[in-house]
Amino acid sequence: MPTFGHFIETLLNSYPVFFEGLWLTIRVTFVSVLIAVFIGLFFALFKISQSKILNWIANIYIAVIRGTPLIVQIFIFYFGLTEFNIPKFWAASIGLALHNGAYIAEIFRGSIQSIDKGQMEAGRSLGMSHTLAMRRIILPQAFRRALPPLGNQFIIGLKDSSLAAFIALPELFSVATTQGARTFDEMTYLLIVAVYYLVLVLIFTLLVNLLEKRLSASD
Repeated sequence: MPTFGHFIETLLNSYPVFFEGLWLTIRVTFVSVLIAVFIGLFFALFKISQSKILNWIANIYIAVIRGTPLIVQIFIFYFGLTEFNIPKFWAASIGLALHNGAYIAEIFRGSIQSIDKGQMEAGRSLGMSHTLAMRRIILPQAFRRALPPLGNQFIIGLKDSSLAAFIALPELFSVATTQGARTFDEMTYLLIVAVYYLVLVLIFTLLVNLLEKRLSASD
């Protein structure tokens, strides 16, 4: 184990090396989470649809994604689809998005179904179409209820982005392992990257909590 002094010194001196990896981790997480929210909402609506075919499609997607490891999904996009020449960034982002989308679909499904059915009926009685009532009445309330588990899923997505290192994407974890191998000081750099991830998670948790409080105040 490194001494505390050595750890602090290396942490401060290695900031320029980690900065690009930090920025890349944030970009991959942001893009994958954004896409995952749309995927999750899309399949959540499929799952609560009256159509058995749409239900079947959603169930198959969720079962396949949740039943296979994330690293395998990322490898499929990067190594298995080489004829499409998918860049590392997009292979990681899409793999993370599809993976998180399956879990977010269940979060949205539960949140939508938790809204009293009378609210949809009230919207329809006012002349709204099913789609309009869903967009204006049901989904805003469902999003508020879904925010805490969505925040947890986003944090999981942030930490899962470290798996992009296995396709040589130079994000935080990749930078840490590279520097550790170069200096033969693996433990120090692993502890440093753990600090970076911890700070990112704390910042993200704070942002989610602030958003929760703001939405609660507006109710």
